[in-house]
Amino acid sequence: MGKFVLASASPRREELLKQLNLKFTIVPSRIDESQFNNLKPADMVKKLAVAKAEAVSDLVEDTIIIAADTVVVYKDRVLNKPEDAEDAKNMLSSLSGEKHQVITAVALMNSETNEYLVEHDITSVYMEEIFEEEINKYIETGEPMDKAGAYAIQGLGALFVKKIKGSYYSVVGLPLNRLAKMLKKFNYGIL
Repeated sequence: MGKFVLASASPRREELLKQLNLKFTIVPSRIDESQFNNLKPADMVKKLAVAKAEAVSDLVEDTIIIAADTVVVYKDRVLNKPEDAEDAKNMLSSLSGEKHQVITAVALMNSETNEYLVEHDITSVYMEEIFEEEINKYIETGEPMDKAGAYAIQGLGALFVKKIKGSYYSVVGLPLNRLAKMLKKFNYGIL
């Protein structure tokens, strides 16, 4: 089995997977994510990643499906993508000068056997103090509007990140080290 499917429409996950020189196609999953909102964050991302893989497994044959889900958690509260500029401003103001966690789960599924693995990473992100003027200018760029927690560590949001403890790639949305270890369990080595 040499085919891979990325069950995501995320350009960031696509870009990260390309770094591994895997040949893959993209089949975005279409699931109702709201049904998982009442779970603890780590359980939520794991169940979402598996649900995305399962949804795509009905559409493909003879492949390994790679699915992922990422959440930003601040003081036990999940920060989703902001609804509008005011919501983004509130999120960034909350994160200013604080530590939060980014949790990313990865699910691998063999579409023929329905065998799957699901694991997650937790990365702590420490933010600089962000001043209101900086927040407003950042929001004007549009970058925070489709990002959980209202920032992109791989974009201009990097200006606000003092340090991280854990996987940078997990914060972007696909922990490559974890993915490589999981693929080995499916008898596929990257190198």
